[in-house]
Amino acid sequence: MNYIKAGKAYQQVNISSAVEGASPHHLISMLFEGLIKRMAEAKGAIDRKDTSAKGTSISKAIDIVGELQGSLRDTDSNEVAANLDRLYDYIARTLVQANLESSQEKLDEVARLVIEIKAGWDGIANAATSGAE
Repeated sequence: MNYIKAGKAYQQVNISSAVEGASPHHLISMLFEGLIKRMAEAKGAIDRKDTSAKGTSISKAIDIVGELQGSLRDTDSNEVAANLDRLYDYIARTLVQANLESSQEKLDEVARLVIEIKAGWDGIANAATSGAE
C-alpha cells in the first residue's frame, strides 16, 4: 500500500513540475490530454458498471472543459474564440448526457471532437516552431 501512495506522490510531483515549466500553449495541450484521459477512464467505468468512477471521471472532464472555456479571450469579437466557446458548451452538455445515459457513444463523439481540436492546437505550436527555424 505504501508503494501505491509513493507512486501517486511521485506522479503528482511530476505533474507539478511539468505544469510549472510549461508555456501557456503547452498548458492548454495538457488540458486536452487530461480531458481525453478522463473520458477513457469514464468508458472503462461504464464497462465495469462502476457508476461512482464514471461520475467522477466525467465530472473531472467537465471541469477541464470549463478550464478550456475559461481560457478563451475576446469571445465577443473573435470568431474563432466564439466558435470554440460554443463547441466547449456543446461538449460539456454532451458529457452530462453521457453520464446520465452511461453512453460510450457520446463519450466517443466528444473524444473525436477533442482530438480534432487538440490536433489543430498542436499544429499551431508545430507551425510556430517550424517558422522559427
